[in-house]
Amino acid sequence: MRLLQIAAVALSLSASAFAQPAEAPYVPNAASDTAPLTEMGEIATPARQLLIMDYGTGEILYEKEGHTLMKPASMAKLMTVAVLFDKIKNKELGLDTIFTVSEKAWRISVAGRSTSSKMFLDVNSKVRLEDLLRGIIIQSGNDATMVAAEGVAGSEEGFAALMNEKAQALGMKDSTFRNSSGLPDPDQWVSAHDLAILARYIISEHPQLFRFYVEREFTWNKIRQANRNPLLGRFPGADGMKTGHTDESGYGLVGTAVRDGRRIIMVINGLTSMAEREAEATRILELAFREFRSLTLFNKGDIVADAEVFGGVRRSVPLVVKDRVMMSMRRAARDQLQAVLTYDGPLNAPVARGAKVGVVTISAPGAKTQTVPVYAGSPVARVGAMETIALGIKGLMGATSQE
Repeated sequence: MRLLQIAAVALSLSASAFAQPAEAPYVPNAASDTAPLTEMGEIATPARQLLIMDYGTGEILYEKEGHTLMKPASMAKLMTVAVLFDKIKNKELGLDTIFTVSEKAWRISVAGRSTSSKMFLDVNSKVRLEDLLRGIIIQSGNDATMVAAEGVAGSEEGFAALMNEKAQALGMKDSTFRNSSGLPDPDQWVSAHDLAILARYIISEHPQLFRFYVEREFTWNKIRQANRNPLLGRFPGADGMKTGHTDESGYGLVGTAVRDGRRIIMVINGLTSMAEREAEATRILELAFREFRSLTLFNKGDIVADAEVFGGVRRSVPLVVKDRVMMSMRRAARDQLQAVLTYDGPLNAPVARGAKVGVVTISAPGAKTQTVPVYAGSPVARVGAMETIALGIKGLMGATSQE
């Protein structure tokens, strides 16, 4: 067994890897911003749940109660939209598909809930799916979600079954949906981890339809309503996604932004007011971009190290990675980045090009350890029989002389 510590300089890192991109100046708007990280590297926040995901890799950069069950409130509408987006992509529905506002949907969502968010649909009116999507995404309309649910599945219960089916397919193991709106239900639960998975799915699988999330306002029935996402127009690069609030869940937000070509997804919940939600979401998203970096450690085909070869026409062979290797970590962790190569060696010739011969284990404080296979970068033929005997005698004599 061979263990080889790979020097940090061998990794594909440069001094500019942590250089700060040009960006709009950030003005702190929360008292805790002066001490964003504890000595243990924790993020100080009043939020009950917090999760930060790197969109490109899907890696969880930070989580506080990430798998704790919580009420989704209107953040459940992300799953409603995901189901509708899928049906549009599969051509089961079109943006011009017409839905009818049933008396039940109107009575429950519009007439019967004076304080809940709504699109203000009229009973028995006809509405295009494109307008319903804006009503759901921008206005957070509970009436819009119910009309869509009834139109697609015949009932809220039927549509909730589609939501749960999708959650299962995405690996959202903590989530159970009971309605399309996120209105309180004793059996309806999600986690911050699952909501981040869902947000990443919507962004990656429906880039053309994701544009609805960045729209700032929508007028329906002569009533203009602004997008409730507090990041839009306030945080540079913010372009989605969805707020939520009930008395039980508190104030929450699934938010995302792009800076210097990199996207971050953040889920925050359990805050006490709209003002606190805006302040914390802004502060933590800024902190995420500033403190965490996604680094390319090896590019496809990079040589990690050389492995010893016994009985070959060459005494070593380069070991390479087949795919790009990336890791997200805090700035302060870079100096403690470690990469250790492990292989059974020396390798016995012949060695075939592309043969898997070992792994490189990459670790850094606060980052998820990665184990990456390494492969022979070139073939090594075996020497003739006499040369093999000579090498064996030479190795035996060397071992004897050391005793």
